Formats: sequence, structure tokens, C-alpha cells
Amino acid sequence: MPLILTVTPDQIHLAQPYNLRLAHMAYRIGPGPHLLRASIPVSLRGGYMVISDQQFDTRGDLNPFLQEVVRECSIRSFEGVICDFEGSFSVLLGKLISALGEGLARRNLPLFVTEAYASSSNHAKVIVSSAISGGSLRQRLKEVMEQYGEKRVAMTVERMAEDFYLPAPGGTGTTLTQEELKNRIARRGPSIYFSSELCAHYFTYMNRDSGAHFVLFDDASSIRKKIQIAHQAGITDILLVYAEVDDLLTELLE
Repeated sequence: MPLILTVTPDQIHLAQPYNLRLAHMAYRIGPGPHLLRASIPVSLRGGYMVISDQQFDTRGDLNPFLQEVVRECSIRSFEGVICDFEGSFSVLLGKLISALGEGLARRNLPLFVTEAYASSSNHAKVIVSSAISGGSLRQRLKEVMEQYGEKRVAMTVERMAEDFYLPAPGGTGTTLTQEELKNRIARRGPSIYFSSELCAHYFTYMNRDSGAHFVLFDDASSIRKKIQIAHQAGITDILLVYAEVDDLLTELLE
């Protein structure tokens, strides 16, 4: 199964036995801007570089930073770069992605970006989340592939565990930890169903104070189904976050 598993430096040794491509969450844009790196093994080679925009100060000349990224990719034999930019859209970061896309394309290295920066580089692959609370995952993937191009879409599988008050017109619920989810199921013993449209499991329950609730969640079988749907749509780059699925990896890869 061609998956990319994102890991922090302290998770590398835990993830390596699964023989998946690792994406290293060890880099961020520092003042200057310059590429800052967390402590990772000197011998580390292969996988992907993941760059965060946390604490980016939106100032400076981009050229030194771009050169540092390319040099690090060369030294570490990275297969590509993932710009995990979570803040609001920044014009300077958009320019950075545009230049980085050009530089990496010349070296046949892919660049992955979040949807907010999809228009910043025609070379970049756009990371779309599998987590939806309404509609259809198949339709969602079809729409983004029509919007960005069939070869430009990657999918990140976000493991869902959310509790929604009904009705939920905003489509957002309260995120549950896995322990909270298990407790709700154990305490209420609900009938659990599978939504082929959302590609997730769900159940409902009544609360004396807050009324009707709808709980949507993933397990190994629903995640496998999401990956299958993405592959059927023609998406070959699938990302998983190690911290979200570490308890499911053995089952997922069977």
C-alpha cells in the first residue's frame, strides 16, 4: 500500500518497522527566513521533508531559504517537500511556494501544499482532507480533481472522532479522543452503522440535557475504504499522521 506516514523526530524509530515512506515533521521557517531543523539522526536518508509555517514572521529575502531547502533535500536524499502551512494565507508564503515549486520541478521533486496555497504553484500537489461531515467523499474527490487537475491531488486521511449536536447546520462537532469515543460506546451500547457516502462509522444517542447527538468516527476498516476510494479516483499519494493511526497500522497494512 503506497502510503506516506508523517512522523515527528521521536516517532521515527517507532514508524520505521512498517516500511512506509516517512514524511519528517522536523522543519520550519525561521527568521530570515531560514530553514530550521529539529534534531534528527545524522544518517537519516529518504522520505519527505515537512515544513511548518509556525512562528513565520513574513519578512525577508526568500532566496537563501529556497537554497537551504534544496540543499537539505540533496543531502538527505528526500523524495519531495510538504509545506504544511496552517495559518491564514500569506502573500510572501505564496511567493515562496511559487519559487519552491519551480526549483523542485527542475530537480523532479514533488511539492505538496495545503488547499489555501493551491493557486500559488501549478507544479504543486494539493493536499485534500478525507474528513467530511456531509455529502460524499467520492464526490468531494471528483470535484477537487476537476478543480486542480487529476494529477495534482493528494489526500490526507484524518482519523475522525466527532460528536455533533443535532441538527448540526455548521457541520462541525466536538472532537473526541479515542478514550472518550470508547467510553461513549461502552456506556451507551449504541447500534453502529457505516455511511458509504461519508465513508465513516456513526451512531446516535440522546442526552437528557443537550438532546440528540450524532457521533462520526473512523477505524481501520473505514480508513482502508477511504484509501480505496482515493485510489479508484486516481489519487496515488495518500498521507497518514502516525500519531493518529499508530494503534491501527498493523491492521491497516494486513
